[in-house]
Amino acid sequence: MTTTKRPPAKRKSAKKTVPEAVPNLFFSRDESWLKFNQRVLEEAQDATNPLLERVKFLAITASNLDEFVEIRVAGILQRIEDGYNQPQAPDEGGLTPQERLDTLSVSVESFVKEQYRCWNEQLLPALKAEKVRVLGWKELSSEARTRALEFYRSEVDPLLTPVTIDPSHPFPRVLNKALCIALLLRYKRKGALGVKTETVLGVVTVPRSLPRLVPLPSVEGGADFILLHELIESQVERMFRGYEVLSKSAFRVTRNSNLYMQEEESRSVLESVRAELHNRRKGDAVRLEIESSADEQIVERLRVNFELDPWQVFRTDGPVNLSRLMNLASEVKRADLKYAEFKPCHYKLLPKSQDLFEDLRSRDVMLHHPFDSYQTVEEFIEAGAIDPAVISMKQTLYRTSKDSPIFRALIEAGQSKDVTVVVELMARFDEDSNIRWARELEDAGVGVYHGIFGLKTHCKLALLVRRDPDGVVRRYAHLGTGNYNPVTARFYTDISLLTSRPELTEAVQSVFNYLTAESESDTYEPLLVAPLTMADGFLKLIDREAEHARAGRPSGIVAKMNGLLERRTIEAFYAASQAGVQIDLIVRGMCSLRPGVKGLSENIRVRSIVGRYLEHSRIFSFVNGDEPVIYCGSADLMARNLHERCEVVFPVSDEAASKRLREDILASYLTDNVKARILQSDGSYVRAPQEGKPCNAQRHFMAMAQGNDETVEAPAASPKVPNKTTK
Repeated sequence: MTTTKRPPAKRKSAKKTVPEAVPNLFFSRDESWLKFNQRVLEEAQDATNPLLERVKFLAITASNLDEFVEIRVAGILQRIEDGYNQPQAPDEGGLTPQERLDTLSVSVESFVKEQYRCWNEQLLPALKAEKVRVLGWKELSSEARTRALEFYRSEVDPLLTPVTIDPSHPFPRVLNKALCIALLLRYKRKGALGVKTETVLGVVTVPRSLPRLVPLPSVEGGADFILLHELIESQVERMFRGYEVLSKSAFRVTRNSNLYMQEEESRSVLESVRAELHNRRKGDAVRLEIESSADEQIVERLRVNFELDPWQVFRTDGPVNLSRLMNLASEVKRADLKYAEFKPCHYKLLPKSQDLFEDLRSRDVMLHHPFDSYQTVEEFIEAGAIDPAVISMKQTLYRTSKDSPIFRALIEAGQSKDVTVVVELMARFDEDSNIRWARELEDAGVGVYHGIFGLKTHCKLALLVRRDPDGVVRRYAHLGTGNYNPVTARFYTDISLLTSRPELTEAVQSVFNYLTAESESDTYEPLLVAPLTMADGFLKLIDREAEHARAGRPSGIVAKMNGLLERRTIEAFYAASQAGVQIDLIVRGMCSLRPGVKGLSENIRVRSIVGRYLEHSRIFSFVNGDEPVIYCGSADLMARNLHERCEVVFPVSDEAASKRLREDILASYLTDNVKARILQSDGSYVRAPQEGKPCNAQRHFMAMAQGNDETVEAPAASPKVPNKTTK
């Protein structure tokens, strides 16, 4: 992989904090990721969750595992192929790539078995008890078969292309994660010597454009389905006339999906990404999933064809590709088997006037999504598009959605205003859609840029410039922790800040100048901007807490993020813990920090929240000698965020907003004893102790948004786990 990246600025060496008695202070990121997916699987296994939501959690684990294999496992294989097999960094377990691969293969195989145990032993029986059935062809009634065959003849058969593998018909190009059916065939006619010919392999690709679950007639209140590939399998004799079908099995191949970009003068970034996307679909195979009942001849022929080692073949005791079970929740119209509908609080800007900009001149507005509706952010962008007093608009787009009001507003604004949009083309697995959006924006007259080559543009910023009624030109900004995606905003937890504070909006302007012209400012304060000032900025904030603790002043850190892997930041946390700082970390996913080690991290606690909503907000709170400061932003404390992306973390200065973040939002997460798991010093996670009444932070936020907090135990004003200490 050849990628041009800006080298991080030189930094001072971190203080050594490694006690002699502790051999390994960092958990492997890959093993930590698998443990996160295990926590998601626990939600599928949890009978207190609604049944169809449990199915969704199982589907999410499968989708997560797909990405892990096609990115992380594929990356390790690539390193081995390229000849790199030296011991890696401590946060990679200190193992060689081959040793990591050997360890991960065992962990992944064990996890896959647990996924299918959950499906076969827990979810399928529970669904059947609720009259929701996924049936095989032989289980169908005559009426159901008739309906299924009608669907097959009209919708499926015209899309199928059966192929036999022989010298004149090479193996078809199987696209990444495309579901296929392999068949072991034997020609019915006898050869010249009166014996039947050798077996050949047949392949049929299951159309991606069709639903994986085909609805069938069912009893009242029930819902019956057949998997699409099983319907196709029932008709393969018609596709391979003249052959005897000896065996058949569904399979799926996962390919290396890393983009290997090279900077070329002759290509624009957009053209480079588009070319690499084409290659991704045909990348090297890294995994074969196939039904456990598959004939060994089929398995071996596929394994050899895709050039896989035996450990890369995964037998599935159930449907290949569990992620497609996500459709079951949407297809089954049973509200009693799903989470109760939640209507977020819609914060209307300036309730006493129609001028939202007047409102923002008098105060900041902080929103906690999805409990506060994302519609407020959409209204801010839409106001900029239709208000004639708004002169220009600037926006970053990392991921968005079809028919997004924000995207439509930018298109409309491009007709009459100076509009600049920085589109990140390499947002993983959204590259195709981002290329289309970039072209549509350009066609509408919008200035489209792609940031700095080698750095992903991951910051979440919007800037409106307006000539106000008093004749003064002012800037108004939105800064967030989540993508400008109204769809994911309904089930991701994120923070939004709307502001007209000059110190913030001027800094946001400087960030846009950096993205469009690579023009570096003398300062981006009060923002922390990666890869320029953020890494050192976080180290200074952590070190300042250590200085407060050593001086006997109040100190403490509460930080919430998706991942914690960056070694120097972890070492700074260790040093602060040794100085006596009480540190509470809320890390949803990967965490390389080892908490609770005497003499090193005994003052650090790490918890993970996995529940109805995907925890996505990043919040960093520092006691700072009893003058608390708090930041939110787009960055996790990972090397890629601090050194390989353009990220922005912003202070929340408004007193009411700051208090809400510290005393309600963070405090609730630290009090959660329902969905929280606590990381142990050996790397395992255990459920938070059930002390007192149950507290589910997400349910608390929902109740607060609906003006009724009686349904859950409200958290204390400050968390039970101390976040202040005086020495």
